[in-house]
Amino acid sequence: MTATGEQIAYSDAYIRTVEARVAAVESGDATTVVLDRTVFYPGGGGQPSDRGFIIRTGDGRMWTVRGARKAGGEIVHELQPDGSDPPAVGDLVQVDLEWARRFALMRTHTALHALCGVVWRDYGAQVTGGNMEPGSGRMDFEFERMSGDLVDTIESTVNAELAAARDVRVAVLPRAEAFAIPDAPPTMIAFLPDSCTMLLLVEIPGRRYSRQGAGVSVPLL
Repeated sequence: MTATGEQIAYSDAYIRTVEARVAAVESGDATTVVLDRTVFYPGGGGQPSDRGFIIRTGDGRMWTVRGARKAGGEIVHELQPDGSDPPAVGDLVQVDLEWARRFALMRTHTALHALCGVVWRDYGAQVTGGNMEPGSGRMDFEFERMSGDLVDTIESTVNAELAAARDVRVAVLPRAEAFAIPDAPPTMIAFLPDSCTMLLLVEIPGRRYSRQGAGVSVPLL
């Protein structure tokens, strides 16, 4: 299924709100809403989905969005149950992110890219997994051995790179083109499903740890 709704988070991570129209509503274990455009990121690349609000323009009625996900090419917004009727198809609404949470996730995601880059540059260890929450995260690497001294060294190096306040550049490329780059992303190809035909390439100029694949397009600081 080809997505019909505009998915703004994939092209501009800093847009916090947008007007939209309700395209579909489905009730079940949870009520979900599809919009013709949205600023919500549905989760991916280890980053959780956004949270926020849908506000009906006509009367100011507000629904809390407790999460979002991709389904059939669309971004589906899951509403927090509150006992009231959901918005109706055709309603004009305002879509608002919980911005403080999104911004914290963006900063965390960028810090993890810096960690990944330092480890790849200095030790040649590839990323095998990871996840994050606002202000905290975990990243797994292919190290044969790990020690407290090595962890301290990596931490110090990453902090120095973050303090340098380097630019962060992103580009979306076809999978084959991204992995044809000579200093190909250290993300292990085996961990990217075949469905990831387009990859987001993160580049932090200044040190040659820069290029990293994020698997799918993700918001970054």
